[in-house]
Amino acid sequence: MPEKARCLAPKTSNAYILPDASLSRKAGIAFHTGACGKSFTMILSMTGFASASAEMPGISLAVELRSVNHRYLDVTIKVPDELRSLETVLRERLASAQKRGKVECRVALLRTVGAAGGIAINTERVQQLATAAASVVRAIPGTAPLSAADVLRWPGVIVDATISPEMLAEQVDSLVQHALSELTSARAREGAKLRAVLEARCTDIETQVARVTPRIPALHAAYMEKLGGRLREAGLEPNDDRLKQELALFATRIDVAEEVARLTTHVAEIRRVLAQGGPVGKRLDFLAQELHREANTLGSKSVDAELSHVSLELKVLIEQMREQVQNLE
Repeated sequence: MPEKARCLAPKTSNAYILPDASLSRKAGIAFHTGACGKSFTMILSMTGFASASAEMPGISLAVELRSVNHRYLDVTIKVPDELRSLETVLRERLASAQKRGKVECRVALLRTVGAAGGIAINTERVQQLATAAASVVRAIPGTAPLSAADVLRWPGVIVDATISPEMLAEQVDSLVQHALSELTSARAREGAKLRAVLEARCTDIETQVARVTPRIPALHAAYMEKLGGRLREAGLEPNDDRLKQELALFATRIDVAEEVARLTTHVAEIRRVLAQGGPVGKRLDFLAQELHREANTLGSKSVDAELSHVSLELKVLIEQMREQVQNLE
């Protein structure tokens, strides 16, 4: 391989650049080693951008990878005609590195002027054109035949004499690997930021729940006393056994201890999932929905202004959490 063809992606100081083996070993899951040498699984965002380029004799190559959030994995490959045979390989490589997201891979090939090497004709491509042209002439008599200029302008007919198709394919694959490593690094950095945001929201939710927990017995007793007073004003005796049963039943309906316990459990599970790492987006989205359900129930059972305020604050925090979770793989 010519020396210039070995020039791959620009050097980078990114601390999250991953070896290719890790991308194939753990699809879409990156590992970061801290100062102590202990590795832990990172959370990856679905959004990111990366590019890589290289110069070969007479050819300039560039690769761009873009990734945005999506419910499933959607891979789009856009390559020049002469590299169409690489589409399946590139698709498999991208699919092995990302589980969710809309990923677009663009490969650009520019033939430079004044190349050191000469040019050659892709005879196989010319033969294919000749066969196709003959079929058109048979189907539509009188159709003008292809001229030499028409053939030479057709993509993939003129190739660089010093670079074999195998060498070109190897260079493109190498560029895609470098860009994919950079993309994974960008997704890891974004994922670390999202993890911090979600951890902060968990703390905020716990703070709001802590406002409710000590008030549950007092709220229950105060409401029972209030209801008993209204009954006495109506000339009824709240100590009657039947009324006691009705009061106890109604008190159970406004009891929020179960909702508070489930909120605490769901937040603990979110923290566990965040610590576990890997593709956590769908699981966290489900947990956020469960949190929202409990916050709604808490509000519907509210018999106290502060409890209603806590329910509203919880809904705001949970919605903020759900917005961030949508970007996680």
